[in-house]
Amino acid sequence: MAARILVVEDEAIVRKDIQSTLEKLGHSVVGTAAEGSTAIEVAERERPDLVLMDIMLKGDMSGIEAAMIIHGAYGIPVIFLTAYSDESTLSRARVAEPYGYIVKPFKAIDVQTTVEMALHRHAHDAEVRRERDALHEMATRESAGPLFLKHQGRQVRVNLEDIYYISALKDYVSVHVKDRRYIVHGTMKSIESRLPPDKFMRIHRSFIVRLDKVEAIDAPHVIMEDGKGSIPIGDSYYGKLLERVALK
Repeated sequence: MAARILVVEDEAIVRKDIQSTLEKLGHSVVGTAAEGSTAIEVAERERPDLVLMDIMLKGDMSGIEAAMIIHGAYGIPVIFLTAYSDESTLSRARVAEPYGYIVKPFKAIDVQTTVEMALHRHAHDAEVRRERDALHEMATRESAGPLFLKHQGRQVRVNLEDIYYISALKDYVSVHVKDRRYIVHGTMKSIESRLPPDKFMRIHRSFIVRLDKVEAIDAPHVIMEDGKGSIPIGDSYYGKLLERVALK
């Protein structure tokens, strides 16, 4: 499967070597970059099928940060290039949800295998997302009404459009509306299942936000409207949040 690929590598010799290898394998290199900011610009303009990204880029932005933005904002899969395969490096890289790793110095067969696997996985993920979105649409239609919460011994109606965010408190959850909050017994998972997924998103293991109440994203936090404060973004949720916001 031939693909349009962006190569991001700050060593010119390595960058040319990777480009040559990819072209010999039948792929087209639609752009190259030596810095993270340039990589983001090229990705936005060219919308490649795949990005090969050096983890240790020079400059203000690391390859991990650039990969998170590219994958999160444009849904483009990223394979990391690295001269380091130690657990510490790979652990930091995992937050960007890469589609594979190529260890330098690389062999053509390693590039071929990793690229093919990444393209296959991305196609599969896209199909899963389409199915998920169809289910979300059905769930949204079924859960568009108000949310009833058992608060202080009675069932209280809370309009979904009034909710700013929901936070976890051990065996309880706190539902924050404009002028008060409701503390009810339950789990984040149980209340998340009752919310329309096109309006609400879990951005941290302990927080769910209503997306149209988010005033700004100031990583690693989101800023809520009407002075409702800032909420942390979990590492594993950051890319998905950027993707959701980009689709709005």
